[in-house]
Amino acid sequence: MKTKGSKKTKVNIVTLGCSKNLVDSEVLLTQLRGNGIETTHESKKDDSNIVVINTCGFIDNAKQESIDTILRYVDAKEEGIVEKVYVTGCLSERYKDDLQKEIPDVDAWFGTRDLSRLLKQLNANYKHELVGERILTNPAHFAYLKISEGCDRPCSFCAIPIMRGKHISKPMEELVLEAKNLAKKGTKELLLIAQDSTYYGLDLYKKRNLAELLNRLADVEGIDWIRLHYAFPTGFPLDVLDVIANRPNICNYLDIPLQHGSSKMLQLMKRGTTREKTEALLNTIRNKVPGIAIRTTLIAGHPGEGEVEFEEMMKFVETSRFDRLGVFAYSHEENTHAYSMNDDVPEEIKQERVAALMDLQQGISLELNQQKIGKIFKVLIDRKEGGNFYGRTEFDSPEVDNEVILDGTKNYLRVGDFVTAKIMAATEFDLMATPL
Repeated sequence: MKTKGSKKTKVNIVTLGCSKNLVDSEVLLTQLRGNGIETTHESKKDDSNIVVINTCGFIDNAKQESIDTILRYVDAKEEGIVEKVYVTGCLSERYKDDLQKEIPDVDAWFGTRDLSRLLKQLNANYKHELVGERILTNPAHFAYLKISEGCDRPCSFCAIPIMRGKHISKPMEELVLEAKNLAKKGTKELLLIAQDSTYYGLDLYKKRNLAELLNRLADVEGIDWIRLHYAFPTGFPLDVLDVIANRPNICNYLDIPLQHGSSKMLQLMKRGTTREKTEALLNTIRNKVPGIAIRTTLIAGHPGEGEVEFEEMMKFVETSRFDRLGVFAYSHEENTHAYSMNDDVPEEIKQERVAALMDLQQGISLELNQQKIGKIFKVLIDRKEGGNFYGRTEFDSPEVDNEVILDGTKNYLRVGDFVTAKIMAATEFDLMATPL
């Protein structure tokens, strides 16, 4: 079956990977529609003649998902369902030369900084008047706000600087404008993201300027919640804690990726800190912002991690009692510092260690959640599914953290509204509540 050449251009953008990629896709979507090109995001219909796949190249599983998606659309092209397949994003930035040879049926490859070139390929111009404007792909009541691009950190395991380049902060004026535009469209929650949010401002303002940015965003009318993600612990600017404590619309929530609980491993990972310094920082955070929810991520099975170091990490999790925790199995990534080391932890041991950490965290999460029973919280309603509404407290980020479940058969609630709710029951990762 051949595609009709006369078909009007319609673009479907497919996004893989993290929220930072999602923001890039939303910027592309905004630019294409601004050029009058019909564009959808992850359309379930096969009615687009051009597909743009925004790939992830972070770890093995993500890379495989990106490659599988590319191959799926290349097959669709061969079947005449689509005419053109373009690939952009991190995987394309990192492996473009190899991928071009292996998957020649892709029409063009673009890196993470090739937006203008990609737009040109799609017969669109980069419209400067759309800077600060963004069409959201998720429900309008929350939006990711990318405050910087790239990373200057030398972490042994991480290929992000290879794919995203050096750290570049986005000017404060642009971010405030974007926040105001989002608020006008009904956004109530901003989720601040970056490869390293605590580095914000060093390049533009010659100092860590995250605290001032938070204050200025907190002044934006209509924004009820501001949530901080990916705060690198080394060199953490403590003035940020004063802002979180003093501004009521900044959530008592901090996503701070710590990666390990052993000083030896933190040194091997080139994290620039120790277990003792990390614990001191956690104590400072909790003292300055009482009741703050701390989310972190850890890596199991990095080269050099023996049983002793893993037990140290288990003990670290046990004593730190994180509110939220994610664990990755170490992925041996080309061109990173750790790639020169022997990947000496077998895959099955990595997976066992991930499971052990998550089992430990499950018990901690259950205890912490059960302490919330009988308490009253402000809840933002995210969606309705089946007979229930699902929302979040200020201590939870979308998709990765706990949800609050409210009976939709007994209560009329609206997605995007805040409700006051009493917690009636709790499991490891969910809270059951009744609106008041």
